[in-house]
Amino acid sequence: MSFVPPGTGWPGDPADADTPVARDPAGVRDLAASSGTPAELTARQSVCRACPRLVAWREEVAQVKRRAFAEETYWGRPVPGWGDEHPRVLVVGLAPAAHGGNRTGRIFTGDRSGDWLFASLHRTGLASLATSTHAGDGQELLGARMVASVRCAPPANKPLPEEKAACYPWLVRELTLVAADVRVVVALGGYAWQAMWPALKEAGYALPRSRPPFGHGVELTVSYGGAPVTLLGCYHPSQQNTFTGRVTAEMLDAVFLRAGELAV
Repeated sequence: MSFVPPGTGWPGDPADADTPVARDPAGVRDLAASSGTPAELTARQSVCRACPRLVAWREEVAQVKRRAFAEETYWGRPVPGWGDEHPRVLVVGLAPAAHGGNRTGRIFTGDRSGDWLFASLHRTGLASLATSTHAGDGQELLGARMVASVRCAPPANKPLPEEKAACYPWLVRELTLVAADVRVVVALGGYAWQAMWPALKEAGYALPRSRPPFGHGVELTVSYGGAPVTLLGCYHPSQQNTFTGRVTAEMLDAVFLRAGELAV
């Protein structure tokens, strides 16, 4: 088996054998729209098979594996949203990594980017532990939730436009279900900044007509139901960015400290 079958004991698996499966973009739209809670939505996200190229890639990676993880079982499924069901802070990324989230079953977990991210979230009071290694490791997000605009690991970290479009309803519905509580949305990287803009609008946020350019520390106040919500830009803690010094621990901490202040 090149992926973990739902309901077979993987820690924190939100789905079971009876969870309905989206097999095309129309199925995604229907199942996302009919999800009544974050738990129901993430279960459905985690078994999606709407994009043949992504399904084939994530399962091939899970079967072939990287040598360093040859003895591990890979998740090999879409990586669903994760964290507090009533978050004050929402962290948005692009897509899981082939040997990160696709291996561990948790977004932003199992690679160097995740190491930097969770260390910062812990230092700034948004995560219970400084590390996130695997689903079931005891890590908890504190008043925060993580989502991605694309839920499957894409080849070369580049989802196709039609794959982004197919996954879009999952993001819109998740933003909608938590919107009443969210006061800060942090975009990790320029791609996430672009992807979340139309999704926030469709989820009911009041946005300006034009999207401001992405940048680290950029702040923009929008609203949902009359309540202020701040959008924050944050450089992605990718290996390239952290090795070159484009992102430092202090820069990450500054963004998430600000998020914590605004979320009160």
